[in-house]
Amino acid sequence: MKKPVFMVMLVFTFIFSGVFFQVEKLEIFAQTENEKNSSLVSISKIFKDVQGSVVQITRENPSASPDSPGDENVTSLGSGFVFDKEGRIITNHHVVRDSKNVDVTFIDGNRYVASVIGSDPFNDIAVIDISQNISGQLSPLTLGNSSAVEVGDQVIAIGNPYGLAGSMSVGIVSQKGRLISTEGSPFSIPSVIQTDALINPGNSGGPLLSIGEEVIGMNTAGVLSDSGSFSGIGLAVPSNTISKIVPVLISTGNYTHPWLGVSASTLTSKLTENFENLSRDFKGVYVDSIAKDGPADNAGLRGSTTDQYGDKHGNDIITAVDSHNVTYMEDLVSYIDENKQPGEKLNLTVIRNQSYLDLNVLLGDRSNSTKSDNSTKSEDAKDPYD
Repeated sequence: MKKPVFMVMLVFTFIFSGVFFQVEKLEIFAQTENEKNSSLVSISKIFKDVQGSVVQITRENPSASPDSPGDENVTSLGSGFVFDKEGRIITNHHVVRDSKNVDVTFIDGNRYVASVIGSDPFNDIAVIDISQNISGQLSPLTLGNSSAVEVGDQVIAIGNPYGLAGSMSVGIVSQKGRLISTEGSPFSIPSVIQTDALINPGNSGGPLLSIGEEVIGMNTAGVLSDSGSFSGIGLAVPSNTISKIVPVLISTGNYTHPWLGVSASTLTSKLTENFENLSRDFKGVYVDSIAKDGPADNAGLRGSTTDQYGDKHGNDIITAVDSHNVTYMEDLVSYIDENKQPGEKLNLTVIRNQSYLDLNVLLGDRSNSTKSDNSTKSEDAKDPYD
């Protein structure tokens, strides 16, 4: 008799265990759904809070055939966001280009004329100023600390893709510290934020926001796939770069960048073959060419050479800058851009003929240069859109 009773009790134990397991699963599911709904509410709130501070920027372009009768001006669209209550708006340089004035339209449909008061084509940043006094209607967005951003952080992009005003896309920070080329310039923007938030033509100049409603970047480009669709790679100028450059643009109208005067790239196993007795896993920045009479040339830095048979031979590899080790081209460009000004000295540690030596470089002004110090692109990214 005891054996059947034991079996019955065992069956009840399994049944109750199953019930408890199902209840626990339901609780976990409910908790997950609540967290998901909370996240959606949070993102919806962010959009409502900031949408009035994001604008559409319209620029008139001369037509391709100005002499042809019937041709009309072509309109280009971009985005921007409110910087202060004085009516200043931040956007991309490539959104305004060489225009003196542009139209600014808010989400409520109010449109104003704004003048371009400062522009930095090298970092693709511009500041425009609304002529009318509307300070009481403006809600500036807060610039966050882009250095504190982590890979995986959730971000929100707001702008006007294809002229669709007030559009939002959501994603994460895919990576930091990217180096991308700027349209029409051989120079690159350092420390760029990569995101998978959808960035389309017209998003340029709009804010990339953290869930704390702070601007951690300005959307500047979306990389397209071979089919012409979004590849999942969006790129944004970091907020720390904006914080450094915008006040200078407001004050002087332009920003001066330091110039080294080299064309270089991250050393690869293939490039190590251009040197004798160099390990394939050696790390540093390969110096390809030098701008004649530029800062690096005057300091004695040497680029690669090509012999009579067309074979390339390397000379210098930069391994450190001001005693900071550099592994990638991004390391070199970011350090110079973030820590140096034209006219300041820079110490480069290079390896040449299997020996280390230090070279002191007096940095020049990039705007006065005719050649690039980093024309080798580390990212296959294009920025042809407004």
